[in-house]
Amino acid sequence: MISDAIPVLGILTGISVPIAVFIWLYHEEKGKREAVIKIAEHMDDPAKMEELLTLFNERKKEPIDYRRGGVITLFVGVGIYLLGAVSFGNFFEGIGLLVGAIGVGTMVAGYLYPNTGEELTNAVEEFEKR
Repeated sequence: MISDAIPVLGILTGISVPIAVFIWLYHEEKGKREAVIKIAEHMDDPAKMEELLTLFNERKKEPIDYRRGGVITLFVGVGIYLLGAVSFGNFFEGIGLLVGAIGVGTMVAGYLYPNTGEELTNAVEEFEKR
């Protein structure tokens, strides 16, 4: 009886989690949209309206820091490797080494390709000096 319910519960969980996240994000954004509409009713200047919309836009406009991501990925790989070495065996050790190698590659990419404005300016100035 219970062994028949486990696959059904697994499938229902897999379906219900994305739906719950979608509903949660919808309700979170709904309050912002309503606030913008109320403020827009009392505003006459379109430039101020554009300014207001940019305040609600929470996306980061900074470039991705590959060095930071590489360090995080490297240590996740170390953790998986240690988990395999202590508990689960060679398979997890191999996965840990793979993830760690991906982290090292990401860090190297972060140093080869500068991504902040200051780093790009410095790289261009160094190139022009040659």
